[in-house]
This record gives sequence, structure tokens and C-alpha cells, in this order.
Amino acid sequence: MTTYLDHAATTPLRPEVAVAMAEVHTTPLGNPTGSHPPAQRARRLLEEARDEVASFLGRDPGDIVFTSGGTEAANLAVLGTVEAARCGRGEAVLLCSAVEHPAVRESARAAAHDGADSRVLPVDRSGVLDLDALARTLTSRCTLVAVMTANNETGVVQPLGDVIDAVRRRAPQAFVFTDAVQAAPYLDLAEVAAAADLVSLSAHKVGGPVGTGALAVGPRVALAARQHGGGQERERRSGTQDVAGAVGLATALRLVAAERAEGAPRVAALRDRLRRGLLSSLPDARATVPDDVAVLPGHLHLCLRGVEREELLVALGQEGVCVSGGSSCASGALEPSHVLAAMGVAPELAAGAVRFTLGYGTTEADVDRALAAVPGVVDALRRRA
Repeated sequence: MTTYLDHAATTPLRPEVAVAMAEVHTTPLGNPTGSHPPAQRARRLLEEARDEVASFLGRDPGDIVFTSGGTEAANLAVLGTVEAARCGRGEAVLLCSAVEHPAVRESARAAAHDGADSRVLPVDRSGVLDLDALARTLTSRCTLVAVMTANNETGVVQPLGDVIDAVRRRAPQAFVFTDAVQAAPYLDLAEVAAAADLVSLSAHKVGGPVGTGALAVGPRVALAARQHGGGQERERRSGTQDVAGAVGLATALRLVAAERAEGAPRVAALRDRLRRGLLSSLPDARATVPDDVAVLPGHLHLCLRGVEREELLVALGQEGVCVSGGSSCASGALEPSHVLAAMGVAPELAAGAVRFTLGYGTTEADVDRALAAVPGVVDALRRRA
């Protein structure tokens, strides 16, 4: 039996989403740009999905750009605003937190390679953005400030409201982009990210399909397209839209919003039980994030001294317990975590980092099986070392 505790990497497709996507293809589906009945149906389904995504984010439907996922949305947010600024003002200054997802981090590196002034904002030992450092770095030259809503590895929730307030006071011309991919299942983004200029989502982190995402683009944002062609998505992202994917994303978000009030506390209680059990049964285990720091309900990040991460993940997988060592989008399985490095976690401790992430389908039985399997696997690996 599989105990799936890797929802931060990808959340299994919800049955309701699969049904909704299948229904899209029950009759011929045309290109949404066409004029005949199948095309008109495709356009109607697409715009209804856009309305739902906009409602989830508290945005106008015209703000929503459908993408191929969270990575493309982040690339468009970062590189699109930087390119527009360089074309308009001749320069671009980009600020990113030190713990951003690789989609944002690598986009910032690409922008710097093309001539943008890209700077990294530090975090404290809990992984929370240093607001004083942000205040010192903000100037009238800033183009974009990228701070994720919650971290994909540790689950730490960032003080996004304080970030936006600081930007509005010190660099009012700058845009704020927040990667809300991990936060979407649990936080009310229509409230938490209401004042952000750009917000990204990914369907497969909320029980939707892989290969679909969205970027909300505020009306004041100057954004240069990164994908050119037929001018779809109000000329911000060309290419024929994936109507079934958009319907899947919208359906998943509708379910998430309906379940959040009861689902988030339930998942948090399961996570807390898992945390207590593992910390009590694993010698030298360290919770990466202190108890008094806000973390997403489904995230539990531990560092296990004397254990090699990859050996642990493989051994747990053989026991049917599926977890990960950090970001699933890192370029190499053995690559050190830039998130843990930014938090000041010692390399020898970070080598044994493991991320348990629970989700809508996690049960008490899943926690029971993890508590039964993990200590034995860790003990066996330590004895072999």
C-alpha cells in the first residue's frame, strides 16, 4: 500500500476534476478563436474557467492569463516585467527573496544575464524574509519585488502584506509578484494576495492537471509577452489555449475554496501528529522551522543527522512511504537546498533533509503507516553508515 506524503511536489488528480475535464470532450471541441459552434463552445468553457480562477483570486477575469503551469507563469511575471521596464526606462532592478522557487530564482538569473540588476533579499534562520533588509534595498529604481506567499520546501508563510506595504511606501512604481503555487490549497489568496500586482498558480498543486497554470496580472502592470504568435490571452501569452486544462484548474480551485475551512485544520492536525511522533522516535531529528513560525498546514520539514537524503527517500519508497528531500524542481537530486542554505542550516544537517507534505486525501492511516515505517528505516541507515 502506498502512503503518499508528497503533495507539495504534485497532488493527485481529484476525481471531480477528471470528470469535468472528460466532459469537455464529450462533443467536438473547436479552437476558442473560431466562429463555428464547436469553437464558440470552447470559448464559453474557457471564459467560464477564467471567471472561476479570477473569483478564487479576487481579480477581474481580464487579469487572468492561462499558462502551461507555475513555471511558465513565474517566467512571464519576472522576465515579462523586466523586459517591459528595460524597453521603457532602459533599466530594470529586480529583488527576489533568497528562498524563491527555482522557477523564480532561475528567471531572475536569466534577467541578470540579459542586463538587469538582480538582487537577493535575505531571510532569517526561520526562513522568513528580512523586512529591514527589504526596506534598505528598495529604491525608486526598483522594477519588481518577488516574494513567494509560502515556501515550497519548508511551508513557511511569508509576511506578504508587510512586503507590499514596504514596496508601496518606498518604491511605489515597483510591482510585487508572489508565487502562490504552494499556498493555494490552504490560504485565501483573494485576501492574502489581494494587493499583489502579479500572482501565479499551478493546477497540479491543488488536485488539478499537470501542464496548466495561471498568472494574474494587475491592470497597472507593464508586461512584455514571452511567447509570441496569434496574440491570445490579450497578447500576453500566444498559443491555442488548453480548454480542458483550464476547466480542470477552475474545478480544482472551486473544490479547494469549498473545503478550506474544514480541510486546512484537519490536515494541520494530521501534520502535527506526524511531527510529534517522528520527533519523539527519531534521535537527533530537528524540526527545520520553529513552532512559533507560520507554516502551511500540510508541511513538515525535518533534518535528520547521520542520514543521506537520497538513501532515505529510496528506502522509504521501498516501504511504500512517498516523501521528498525538498524542491521537486531542483536541477539535480543531490543539489544542496538553497532554501536551507539561506536559513543557515549546516550542510551536514541539510544533507539529511526530508519533506513530508500532506494533502486533501491524507488519512489517519497514512500517518500511522509513516510513523511505523520511518523510524525503522532511519535506524537501519544509521547503522549501515
